[in-house]
Amino acid sequence: MNVRRLGLTVAALLLMPAAGCGAATDRGSADRGSAAGRVAASETLAFAGTTVDGAPFDARTMAGKPALLWFWAPWCATCAAQSGSVTAVHDEYRGRLGVLGIAGLGDNRAMREFISDMEVGSVTNLDDSAGSLWRRFRITEQSTYVLLDRTGHVVSTSYLDDQELRAELTRLLA
Repeated sequence: MNVRRLGLTVAALLLMPAAGCGAATDRGSADRGSAAGRVAASETLAFAGTTVDGAPFDARTMAGKPALLWFWAPWCATCAAQSGSVTAVHDEYRGRLGVLGIAGLGDNRAMREFISDMEVGSVTNLDDSAGSLWRRFRITEQSTYVLLDRTGHVVSTSYLDDQELRAELTRLLA
């Protein structure tokens, strides 16, 4: 971890309570009426987008294995604090778990800076400035994780701390 990232992470942790970001209200719930939950599993990953770097991305490439969708914003202190965990999860479960960042509530330049500063470039991150994916999955706050099982069913839509994320992933990958 470089010195700048360490400083930003420490600042993010200190500012989290004051920043007003994080903590979706559907903490740890399974698929209770969410828009994605009502969509057939085969359709959950039937979306495409453009990465923050401008490359096309088709989410159907993640079908057939569990997936973690991380909805984040470039100015969110909670998201900055989670970035190291998301990268670690991506690296640890490569090939067994699809990991996709979905950036919103900011402009592309700020998204690129966040990815660089937080060193999450190994994770595919979509630019959802228009909020279409945030609306599709009924995300109302950052940082929110959406966990999908192997069949594409939404099993959780919530804020999770690092320990809770690891526990959910262990259960999902069992």
